[in-house]
Amino acid sequence: MEQRMSPAATPADIDSTRTALGIEFGSTRIKAVLVDPTGAVLADGGFTWENELVDGVWTYSMDAVVAGLQAAYADLAGQYRQRYGTPLSEVGGIGISGMMHGYLPLDVNGELLAAFRTWRNTFTQDSSRELSKLFGLNIPQRWSISHLHHAITHGEEHVARLAHLTTLAGYVHYRLTGRHVLGVGEASGMFPIGPDGRSFDADMLAAFDGSVDVPWRLGDVLPKIAVAGQDAGLLTPEGASLLDPTGTLRPGARLCPPEGDAGTGMVATNSVRPRTGNVSAGTSAFAMIVLEQPLRSLVEQIDLVATPAGAPVAMAHANNCTSDLNAWVEVFSQFADAIGHPIQQGPLFDVLLGAAAQGNMDDAGVLSYNFLSGDAIVSLPEGRPLTLRRPGTRFSLSGLMRSHLFAAFASMAYGLKILKQNADAPIDSMFAHGGIFKTPEIPQRVLAAAFDTPVSVGQAAAEGGAWGMALLAGYLLSGADMPLEDYLDRCVFTDLEVTTITPTPEEVAEYDRYLERFVAALPLEHTATEVF
Repeated sequence: MEQRMSPAATPADIDSTRTALGIEFGSTRIKAVLVDPTGAVLADGGFTWENELVDGVWTYSMDAVVAGLQAAYADLAGQYRQRYGTPLSEVGGIGISGMMHGYLPLDVNGELLAAFRTWRNTFTQDSSRELSKLFGLNIPQRWSISHLHHAITHGEEHVARLAHLTTLAGYVHYRLTGRHVLGVGEASGMFPIGPDGRSFDADMLAAFDGSVDVPWRLGDVLPKIAVAGQDAGLLTPEGASLLDPTGTLRPGARLCPPEGDAGTGMVATNSVRPRTGNVSAGTSAFAMIVLEQPLRSLVEQIDLVATPAGAPVAMAHANNCTSDLNAWVEVFSQFADAIGHPIQQGPLFDVLLGAAAQGNMDDAGVLSYNFLSGDAIVSLPEGRPLTLRRPGTRFSLSGLMRSHLFAAFASMAYGLKILKQNADAPIDSMFAHGGIFKTPEIPQRVLAAAFDTPVSVGQAAAEGGAWGMALLAGYLLSGADMPLEDYLDRCVFTDLEVTTITPTPEEVAEYDRYLERFVAALPLEHTATEVF
């Protein structure tokens, strides 16, 4: 969604005690955003990083976490000094966000007991299956409780010394405040939330404790839960030095509950009210639908999580989205270079995705799979990108690119189709964000057809998650004297301009036919992983 920049502000205009800093640890970038009380961006910064495969585990080192935190903040502070002519010595509120799920086990002194295991690891499938049966709810492989159960059942030595289990956002928050706490949205990706929307499910905690042999109770090692607007600690002197080793930033800022990237995406798209939804499309993709009532039944394709305010959310999470499409665009870029007519990535995307606007998939006779990795929504343990075409049809650029664009959203669309078959989940509005929507209209139109609902897109926001986290910190500073959804409507999104596309019945029917073929031909994917 749109971020309002505030380039005309002067130091005299800025009350630093009312500014809010949001920092998000994404999978490829750490982003930092400082906003004023209206959500207008005063300064931002970033740091690029990558996960590592170490001993079969996808991880980030804690040294990289600290270095990236400091670099992103230093970038922001440098921009602030350059723009306003004064150092950034104080902020009013801070919020930390990160990739949801994963496994960060700590001992009683807060030291890491095992390498951080990110959401990307899929070796927890047996634990996921057992816990889903035990709780009667879908417990995904990437959830923290699946990783913990895996460590217990595989006899990992560190389990006996476990004192605290947290996520990446929770770990950084702990380093800044000394408090083990999570926002309810982030906590909902660790362990199921109870009917009250504000605490872990007590019956399921007891069921877990009864199913394992460990010298602690699960409720004692999980973080405390807080909801949006609640205080979650103060920036300690040690935390201030960690964030800003120059010593310029003073301690004392208030921290809001740390959240996951799903929660910040909901906030950044103003999609926290029941019957609203949002889609985040990138390397992976997820669709979030805020429900009117909790869904307390097992739907294997759907995760049950929460908004930062504790409202129930159904999530369809796809491990694969735009990566294979990006690879095809790169091939065309190499071709352009080879013939002496190089073209920048942005215009090239516009050309290729523009071609996808032509024709229809029934005539094109092309079917694509975008699976670089497995995908739980379609029960695929491994993936191989595939493109097939039917003999007797004319192979064209439009058909090729349209098939890749349709495939990018197919797993999510299948998940939402299953949700609608199993629950009453009405959607009044759906907002989409992600780099693919920088190309106007066609990706948005395909997504609207895939979901059979109007889809809105605002001006692209490069730091959307960090901005959403800054808004949550601003909500804390505002006093949280109104519901989060009202605060966003009245204080942040009052003049938002969006473009909304409603699909035609013909477009919905075309996508339905493509999705039916996509699902029916999935055995090809299984065969491909066995032979190639």
